[in-house]
Amino acid sequence: MSLAIELKSITKRFGSFVANEDVNLSVERGKIHAIIGENGAGKTTLMNVLFGLLQPDEGEIWIDGEKKVLPNPAAAIAAGIGMVHQHFKLVPSLTVAENVFLGMEIRKGGLIDHAAQIKRTAELSKQFGLQVDPTERVGLLSVGIEQRIEILKVLARGARIIILDEPTAVLTPQESRELFQTLRGFVAQGMTVIFISHHLEEVMEVSDNVSVLRLGKNVASRPTAELTKSDLVQLMVGRLVSFDRLPRVASAGKTVLEVDDLWARDDRRLPALRGVSFGVRAGEIVGIAGVAGNGQTELAEVLSGLRPSSHGSIKLNGRTITGASAREIRAAGVGHVPGDRLVRGVDRNASISMNLLMGRQDQSPWSTHGIINRSYLLEQTKALIQRFDIRTRGPESPAKSLSGGNIQKIVLAREFTGSADCLLIDQPTRGVDIGAQESIHGEIMRQREAGKAILLISVQLDELIRLADRILVMFGGTIMGEISGDRVDEEEIGMLMAGVVPEPHSNTVGAA
Repeated sequence: MSLAIELKSITKRFGSFVANEDVNLSVERGKIHAIIGENGAGKTTLMNVLFGLLQPDEGEIWIDGEKKVLPNPAAAIAAGIGMVHQHFKLVPSLTVAENVFLGMEIRKGGLIDHAAQIKRTAELSKQFGLQVDPTERVGLLSVGIEQRIEILKVLARGARIIILDEPTAVLTPQESRELFQTLRGFVAQGMTVIFISHHLEEVMEVSDNVSVLRLGKNVASRPTAELTKSDLVQLMVGRLVSFDRLPRVASAGKTVLEVDDLWARDDRRLPALRGVSFGVRAGEIVGIAGVAGNGQTELAEVLSGLRPSSHGSIKLNGRTITGASAREIRAAGVGHVPGDRLVRGVDRNASISMNLLMGRQDQSPWSTHGIINRSYLLEQTKALIQRFDIRTRGPESPAKSLSGGNIQKIVLAREFTGSADCLLIDQPTRGVDIGAQESIHGEIMRQREAGKAILLISVQLDELIRLADRILVMFGGTIMGEISGDRVDEEEIGMLMAGVVPEPHSNTVGAA
């Protein structure tokens, strides 16, 4: 067995907090090695140590049989390691080729040789099956294409070992399948892939070996073929986790949210919503299914006041809120968990307590006459950290010090404990571990039982099947059909997601 990577007794501390403790990890050359674990288990920290972004307090790094000291990412890149981070680092105003060669531009006569960069990007694209147009502006491209560009960036720097941190968190199912084909192509050419993921189905499908981190320690490293999904869950969280459809009692009351003939345009001024109509009642979860890019993002933005509609109406408890600002809609009683937690969910530089305060800083008992009640804020922050299991060193830790899943928990804790009558929840478990997913699903059901009207947007079909009372399927900015959550047929939903209306004998109620 030839090893590409050996991490020996790696320990990384942040003050008194131990993120990685005596971790040993061996990664075979020419294999896909998955690393899984709960949020805060130390996965990303360990990979940041391998990539030179962090220095280990103890332990050694061996690459291709040689002991290495990696004081920075440049040293890791020189050693043949590339890392594609969970949150992309591209410049939207630049072209694909300009982003690929940013910081290592090809020059001719002292000037950037754009033609050479375009040619080399096209060559890499063809060699590794990552189809892109080198001349396109990145700001006009889908998230799936952006990820291909990030991978091309590390390939252009000569990477033989590629680290992918939650690579499918923002991808559609089709884009994920394309990524897996690309990864298999990499290992067929002798490269090595380290793959961090929370999606166990993907781990089972694409990886050769898997390591499980729990509370900063490597508790298991085995060939994936020797493990079941249940084995992985138990190794991760130390207990059984069920993802069957959650039991419920009929509790739908009056209509809280009414959407009628709603139209809106996307950032390119093209129609993104085309006559969308539906209602959500108190004590009901209505799910929105569909392949990403079919209007779900624009729907969430319009309903939350972040994008104007071009036609149609929105009512909350019978009151028209069409065209209202985000602040006005929030004050009217809409809580919003945005799909992009870093851009619209939190202030990364602010503390956990300040992020939990946002939106109620002028409300009693959080503040009095504009002065924040610090003792109450601290008390509530501690309680919410415990209730939502936010893995942190304390209430004053900055949000940016947390893993993506724990940042998501901050957003959920704030929005789920407000006074909203309607909750707009967009991708609630994106980048969240298995154990936390179960907890978040339980919180969503508690909101339902409390009589909240819930609109749940998710690209994870199993999540919608588990939670929703009704599922609306979007395609091309329209609602193709409605399916009862108790009679879900995945094949039928798949047809609707592809824009095909099933035969009349199915469970589809019809276009809303």
